[in-house]
Amino acid sequence: MNESLTPRFADYELLDSGNFEKLERFGPYVTRRPEPQAIWRPSLSEEEWQHRADAAFLRDARSDERGVWRLRPRTPDRWTIRYEHEGLHLQMRLGLTSFKHVGIFPEQAANWDFIYDRCRSLAGKGPAPRVLNLFAYTGGATLTARGAGAEVTHVDSVKPVVTWARENMELSGLDGVRWIVEDALKFVRREVRRGNRYDGIILDPPAYGRGAAGEKWILEEHIGEMLDCCARLLVPAAGAFVVLNLYSMGLSALLARTAMRQAFGIPAHEACGELYFEDPFGKQLPLGIYYRSVR
Repeated sequence: MNESLTPRFADYELLDSGNFEKLERFGPYVTRRPEPQAIWRPSLSEEEWQHRADAAFLRDARSDERGVWRLRPRTPDRWTIRYEHEGLHLQMRLGLTSFKHVGIFPEQAANWDFIYDRCRSLAGKGPAPRVLNLFAYTGGATLTARGAGAEVTHVDSVKPVVTWARENMELSGLDGVRWIVEDALKFVRREVRRGNRYDGIILDPPAYGRGAAGEKWILEEHIGEMLDCCARLLVPAAGAFVVLNLYSMGLSALLARTAMRQAFGIPAHEACGELYFEDPFGKQLPLGIYYRSVR
């Protein structure tokens, strides 16, 4: 099934988009930052953008990625927001980084709901499900699975990001996550050799990245081996699930489904499509590709 998804997220709102930027509300504060997919014109005037933005990201002229934030007086560079879904109550700390990110990808909340529901279902049928979260960033999916009763292994190669995820866990009143600071591909290779298995696997790979020891990750070159390893780690039992996110421009939901079917086989249930938010003016901003399946 091909379906575009937008989550319900009370502490997030896309206020406007255009001219390769987006204007967003995270809790009480509004940010302005680059968005390469916003190829259209903004609906609000430049004056309105300037008036609304509490923090604006300014690119460094010498870098395509880095920059600095210009803050309105009394605007903090860190604050917390909440996310709720049924019995799930998360708190996550946001921070304004030099790479324009704020510590959360709000469109992923559509997948968090799925992960929570699947883990609750599995936990209700037997032992606590084991979930592996790769390229796990600041832990939104990790905390969702843990909040549903899963035993979660959280893998990311950047130690400060894992520390950030631990902070989010504590803010959310959770504990018991297994934290791994390591290159994700190196980790899954070792897990295959050990014969370990998981009831759920979450993959959120970047287009490019570096492992903890400087290992180079290039999505197009390494995703095939990564999926093959993960297929060997997923339990064969009914109910096991996989979630894949792709952010690289030019990739498609059809590509994700084809690659996942080749690695994992054809599942009992699957869905793929785009994650997006719609601004108040009806402009739908695509923010990534997702694929998820249940055996």
